[in-house]
Amino acid sequence: MQIHILASGSTGNAVLVEMGGRKILVDAGISCRRIERGLAAVGVTVGDLDGILITHEHSDHIKGVPVLVKKHRVPVYARPATWACMTEAHSLPRECRREIGDKIDFGALQVIPFPISHDAVDPVGYGFYYKDYKWVVATDLGMITRSVAEAVAYADVAVLESNHDPQMLQTGPYPYYLKQRIRGKQGHLSNYEAGYLLARIPRVRHMQVFLAHLSQHNNLPQLAERTVSDVLHDHNCAVGEDVVLHRTFPDRTVSLVL
Repeated sequence: MQIHILASGSTGNAVLVEMGGRKILVDAGISCRRIERGLAAVGVTVGDLDGILITHEHSDHIKGVPVLVKKHRVPVYARPATWACMTEAHSLPRECRREIGDKIDFGALQVIPFPISHDAVDPVGYGFYYKDYKWVVATDLGMITRSVAEAVAYADVAVLESNHDPQMLQTGPYPYYLKQRIRGKQGHLSNYEAGYLLARIPRVRHMQVFLAHLSQHNNLPQLAERTVSDVLHDHNCAVGEDVVLHRTFPDRTVSLVL
């Protein structure tokens, strides 16, 4: 089993999950060429993919979809409302457009979407279940909801949003309306909130957590890791033992092989 975060951040997101002999790409928010190169670097081709799962319709999660699908005819899964908001959906081959219901079965691998609070039409995160393993991708979280907490609880691996530092956001270059959107209930999770979620949920030992979707203007990888670590320490959680933290980046791959 492997996970490769090909890109994570405000400029584009793509995560490769390999479980149960299946290869699933979560989001394609970078160019087709970058995805091809990122996959090749870990020994995978686009043709090897069993599918692409879309979390929501914002461009940093779907910008590579049209070229990928037209070039490689890979199936793409999204909520019906998400498809309706994707302007180029009608130009994609119909057989490649798949709608997501309550779950998707890829052989022995089961994928279950869960609702998230974000300013999109029907945004979701994904839980991956294979044998006794549970992996989760949960980003673009405006707030910690019960569904998010339940989805992340007992996960062996989690790709979790740690988008911004509140002080950097407050004093940063963004206009007021954008700052309000980011820190609102349909925006993005702060470093502190990511740490608080991890501290409060029931966990497996050695939970592997990728701090993801970091803002390039309102956060720093080392700051996100330090803040989350501090919150975990304050809740008597041993970082490196109870929870193992990993940084992610917008322009290079971070991998974990289990």
